[in-house]
Amino acid sequence: MNTVSIVIAILNSHEIVRRQIIHFHKMHLPPEVEILFIDDGSIPPLAEHFPHFFLKGIKIHATNDFRPWTQQIARNKGVKMASGEYVICTDIDHILTRELIDTVMSTTCDVVRFKRQAGVLDENGNLTQDVNELVRWGLPQARIDKKGLLLRPHGNSYGIRRELYLRLGGSREDKVTTYPSRDEVPMKRKIKKDPSITISKYSPTIYMFPNGFYCGDKDYNPFGMFHNLSRKQCVM
Repeated sequence: MNTVSIVIAILNSHEIVRRQIIHFHKMHLPPEVEILFIDDGSIPPLAEHFPHFFLKGIKIHATNDFRPWTQQIARNKGVKMASGEYVICTDIDHILTRELIDTVMSTTCDVVRFKRQAGVLDENGNLTQDVNELVRWGLPQARIDKKGLLLRPHGNSYGIRRELYLRLGGSREDKVTTYPSRDEVPMKRKIKKDPSITISKYSPTIYMFPNGFYCGDKDYNPFGMFHNLSRKQCVM
């Protein structure tokens, strides 16, 4: 069984963090799994907002970096801090399942890729794909009727050997404070070009809260749940 560190870079999104913590708690994860929330400039800081939410295996680390679009630096810091043999990297608007975590814990491959579908966590941290709820969050009914709940794979969500992530240089940091930074591209290209790197044939499913592009506007922020940085070709 592999030890696994889940690394999630976060800006604000306090209510989503609360739901995620409850969700993780309900999984009854084994001690081989740790969860690192990397607070990338949230106001108020996540650790101050959730002093009573600290659970065994969950840590909140503040970068104290208040510049926009520095998530790749936060992700790299989280991986360096991680103690697991494998890391699962994702964003706070994505939802992991016990089945996905167990897949990474049991893999013998270097990389595990994820399929993606739409889903939300309710106020009690329960995952739901109820269509009415997804529409309420902003996923267009017309899109559901045409494509179902399947979404394109997410470039920044994957499982990988921690040593390999570090050896490949992690997420690119040369385009911080810009959007899009395409920070995942160099590492993905290195993985593709190296025949010695093994990729799992099985891809578990990760779920995403409807927001942004999938709701018809790159800056769509349902109920103000996430950060308010603009994704519309922002260059600082």
